[in-house]
Amino acid sequence: MTDRVNWTLPRLQIEIAIRSKLTISKSQLSKALKKRGFRWRRPRHCLNGRQEAQAVDRSGLRLKLFKQQAMAGDIVLLFGDESEVLTHPYLAHAWARRGADLRVPAPGQSRKLALLGVIDHVTGELIVHTSPTKRSTDFIALLEIIDRRYGPQPGRIVVPVVLVLDNGPIHVSKLTRAELAKRPWLTIEWMPKYAPELNDIERVWRDLKCHFLAHQTFRSVEALQNAVADAIRKLHEERITHLCLVQRIAA
Repeated sequence: MTDRVNWTLPRLQIEIAIRSKLTISKSQLSKALKKRGFRWRRPRHCLNGRQEAQAVDRSGLRLKLFKQQAMAGDIVLLFGDESEVLTHPYLAHAWARRGADLRVPAPGQSRKLALLGVIDHVTGELIVHTSPTKRSTDFIALLEIIDRRYGPQPGRIVVPVVLVLDNGPIHVSKLTRAELAKRPWLTIEWMPKYAPELNDIERVWRDLKCHFLAHQTFRSVEALQNAVADAIRKLHEERITHLCLVQRIAA
């Protein structure tokens, strides 16, 4: 065969007819392919060819150094990004008995809730601002929460904060950059394009959706917002329990 990555059955039928002068039905062809280990699979997008390998390597090395500094207490390292959840169910893989009905009701029209957040690399604390939209003003609202948590306050020793961000539109807008310039204690570490694997908060978003919000239908955005708050609380409890366990083992 040629270098074609994937073949449809009609194209395979034509190719076989041209090469061997044989006519084979779709069912026969399908059975033959299955016996040889082929399956009808959905191709997935990948970032190969989009990433700049050298930029990703440099950024990965810088983040490794930042993590060491954060563990030593010299800086606070935050990973920031946005996600979204829907009132209709998020469907994730789940263990279930064979033959069980895994359909989840999704009545009406789905509504969206945006999540803008940062995660502290050392403590694992997840700070989230919820909003109907993902705009620069929403990101600035998240910055104000970071101000209260890590910024200058009477009687507080300010530790330099490094915030890891991608080059998303709401991060690089004029309004956002003006707000960031007002915070000399906050340094932005810009990630290279198409490198989500470098951002630790991506795994947290996945945990939040797959383990706490999956397979649930919410009647309103308010109910969804309450569920998100409860999920974040449970996620924190799990992380605290894990950290205590690690410290006991280390002791």
